[in-house]
Formats: sequence, structure tokens, C-alpha cells
Amino acid sequence: MTHSDLQHSSLGPRTRRQVTIGAACLILILATGCEKVAPPPPAAPAVEVVKVAQKDVPIYMEWIGSLDGNVNAVIRPQVTGYLIKQNYREGDLVKQGQPLFEIDPRTFEAAVDEAKGARAQQQARYETSKANLARIKPLAARNAVSQKDLDDAVGAELSTRAALDAAEASLKTAQLNLGFTRMASPITGIAGIAKAQIGDLLSPSMPTELTTVSSVDPIKVYFNISEREYLKVAESRNPEKKNVPIELILVDGSSYPEQGKFLLLNRQVDTTTGTFKAAAQFPNPKNLLRPGQYGKIRVTMSVNKDALLVPQRAVTEMQGKYLVAVVGADNKVEIRPVAVGQRIGTEWIVSTGLKAGESVVAEGTQKVKPGVVVVPKPFAPAAPAAAPGPAKPEEKPVAPAPAAKG
Repeated sequence: MTHSDLQHSSLGPRTRRQVTIGAACLILILATGCEKVAPPPPAAPAVEVVKVAQKDVPIYMEWIGSLDGNVNAVIRPQVTGYLIKQNYREGDLVKQGQPLFEIDPRTFEAAVDEAKGARAQQQARYETSKANLARIKPLAARNAVSQKDLDDAVGAELSTRAALDAAEASLKTAQLNLGFTRMASPITGIAGIAKAQIGDLLSPSMPTELTTVSSVDPIKVYFNISEREYLKVAESRNPEKKNVPIELILVDGSSYPEQGKFLLLNRQVDTTTGTFKAAAQFPNPKNLLRPGQYGKIRVTMSVNKDALLVPQRAVTEMQGKYLVAVVGADNKVEIRPVAVGQRIGTEWIVSTGLKAGESVVAEGTQKVKPGVVVVPKPFAPAAPAAAPGPAKPEEKPVAPAPAAKG
């Protein structure tokens, strides 16, 4: 019997049982640590997919434009005097011929009376000289008076007649100046804020106008076209055709309900900007549009029939190539090269590489690689800030982050 056997025999039954269980646990732990446990297979990544849409897409060009009145009548004083009345409410619609301002007329009324008196004097002198000529002519015919008397009578009649004409012109001038004391609107339109107050001394040489009246129905929109854009428009159609569909996008992103028409194209390029100045005209029956506003002019050039559309975020640019992750019927991913065209809002036109109705990954492209099985879910795009418009040519797409390589 060995020493260990003596020690083991000296232990009690309960203690021997605990030692045996501990040894068994130690052997199990050592055996488990030596085995290599395989990790569980990775779960299929979840992605959001969208089907390739097919529809007709209008191709357009657009420019930033500034609105201006169809006619802007600047109201300035034409005589010198004190402003005594303002006969309109600023910002209101005024009618043609409606008085806007009045200058103190008393000085001009006196000038009219003086001119009337001067004309009356010249009228009397003319009548006298005309009567003298009428008496002398028969006498001169009988040689009862000298030729000099006849010539003097004729000269006096002509002189007094000229003086009468000058007096009548002076009276008309005085009457015009009196009429200028009442400044009326030459057009029907929106009257601006007055830049003079009651009691101000007005004169034709004052640096600022009294106000401006703008005719806003219809209203003009001016915009600048680059030489390159002009050539493109000129090649596709006559830029001066009146029936070119023109849309106005307001600053809040909404589309103005009335369609405009092309109005004019300047005869030359502005050498400082290198652009042509053009104008369109829009109906404005409710006076919603006002001079000084800004908007976006959108001109439809053509329509792309049966165009294929995918979200912009579904396309990945890599080394000058554009790739799309297509999810097949077995939920396997295929990385497919495509050719992209114009951008329409948040979507792209795809010219080759896809078919209508195919499912493409719109969210989660960084998770996929060729042949991987995915869990597709419907794509839920964020609400756009403004309504997307038709396709705009020559606008290169901005690609999202490249997909993970397999």
C-alpha cells in the first residue's frame, strides 16, 4: 500500500465523493478546451430594394430668372413746387389716369392767367393790324397810298400774327405746367411706396422718383443663357418660337400654375458675362408675381420615351464605371454595370444594363457583394424637400459610397 493510498483510505466517504466529482469536472474542462467549436454562419444582410420604373420623362433646361413688370412707369415731378396731396394707397392697384400726387397749383394758375392776358393783348394788336391791312390793300390797288404804306401794313399784320402765336404757345405752356401739378398714373398697375412726403419741395432735378407703377399682368421674367446653351437650343428648335413650353418654379419649390411663353432674345452676347439676355412672359391675373422676385425658368426640350429610372443612391460609381446591385428571384445579388443618363430629381435615367421591374438595392449597397444572399425589404425614401422635376441634360450624377468588393 502506497502513501497516497494510505491518505485516500484515511479520507471519509463524503470527502472521497467530492474529490472524485472535482476530478471528473477538471477532466471535462480540459477536454472541452482542446476541442475547436465552429462559429455560427453569418445572418443574411437586410437591404432595401426598389423596382426599376419605366415611364416617359421630359428633358428640360433651366435658368435662374428675375421678375420685372411688363411696363414700369417711373413717376417724377415735371415742375417745381410743394407736394400737398397723395391720392393713392401705397401697394394698391391704380388705374390709368388716376391722380397720384398733387403739387400746390397756385403759382401755375397765376401763370396761366398772365399768359391769357398776354394772348388777349396780342390778339387785339393782330386784329388792329389785320384791319389796317384790309383798308390799305384797296387804296394801294388804286395807287391812293404808296407802296411803302402797303409794305408796312403787311409787315405789321405778319408781326402781330407771329406775336399772337407766341402768346398762344406761352399760354399752352402755362396750362401744361398747371396740369403737371396733378401727377396721374400713365398705366394700370401696382403703385409702389412713395419716396416723398407732404410738404416736400419737388423739382424735376430731384435725384429720386416719387414712385413707380408696374404693370404686372402679364409679367416678364429675365434670364441669362450661355453661348453653349444657346447653341443647343438653336440646334434643337428655333429659340424665338412662341409655343415653347415654359414653366416657372417659385422660390418655395412650387410650380406656377400658368404656362409662360418665350418673349425675346437680345441681339448680342453681353461681353461682361458671356451670356445672352432672354425674357419670358407669364400671365399674372391674381397679381401673385411681383417685380424683383426670383424664380427658376424650366424649358422642356424633348421627352425621353419609356425611360428606365432608379434612385440615385442605388448607383455606385467606381473607377469611372457605374454599378447597380440587382437582387434576383432567389435573393442573390448580382453587381451589374449600367450606363446612366440624365438626372430627374432624386432618380437617374439608366439607358442600358437594367430591365423594367427588376429589383435593385437602394439602401445597404455597402453590405452586398456578388452572389451574397440578402433579405430584401421595400425601399422607403425620405420625403423630398421640393417636388422633383423633369430630367435636366448634361448634369453628371453624384454617386453614393462604393459598394463593398467581393
